[in-house]
Amino acid sequence: MFFAACHGPQSRVKNGQVESVINQAPDEGGYLEAIGIGAADPSATTDTQRKALSRDAAIVKAQYEMLSMVKGVELTGGITVERAIETDSSLETRVKAVIKGAEIVKTEYTSDGGCVVTLRLPKDRVQELVAAKAQ
Repeated sequence: MFFAACHGPQSRVKNGQVESVINQAPDEGGYLEAIGIGAADPSATTDTQRKALSRDAAIVKAQYEMLSMVKGVELTGGITVERAIETDSSLETRVKAVIKGAEIVKTEYTSDGGCVVTLRLPKDRVQELVAAKAQ
């Protein structure tokens, strides 16, 4: 338990700024991990509005990145999830639902109201999705 706490998601914001270089290991251990960076509408008048809008934008971007990763996962028989979706349109709906259920493990705000969100999806959820497709 202590080991897991020590290896949480890495910080992407330093001194109120998004780092210039973001190193990612998106397929590590039992998880797929994606980050999204979002900015607020400049016309938002309060800090709360800017944070809410930038967080929403960051979540959508991270989900898009996660979708790209999941589509590239290779299934039994050497076919990818993306290829399987081409033959089973209901699989795409299930993939999107699984991604929307990805856990937000870190939310960081920048000094200008931007946001960086880290999403994590257990690989076993993707495997369950694939198993359900096979049935």
